Amino acid sequence: MENKHPVNNTKAAKDQPEFVAKQLERLVNRLEAMRIADYMELLERPARLIFTNFVAGIARGLGIAIGASLVFALVLAFLKQLIMLNIPGIGGFIADIVRFVETSRKGTF
Repeated sequence: MENKHPVNNTKAAKDQPEFVAKQLERLVNRLEAMRIADYMELLERPARLIFTNFVAGIARGLGIAIGASLVFALVLAFLKQLIMLNIPGIGGFIADIVRFVETSRKGTF
């Protein structure tokens, strides 16, 4: 039986250091592309990690709040335009919704 494992092959044994060097270089390039060193540095300083995550959380929360406000304002404007069309059945229901939203904005129900 013939053994085709590259370690036992004499030609492959000569090419093995070059192969290992190429593979090692590819690994180093991939690790640099993934910025593993920056991540490890961040993990070594937990205070900075906590601060970074805190700021990111505030930014996400602010973005969600502003985005939701804009979406609800657009929906309200659309509903007001729908009321102007005076569609029977839907117009009264939407008018009640708009009235409820506007009174809740003022703080009275």
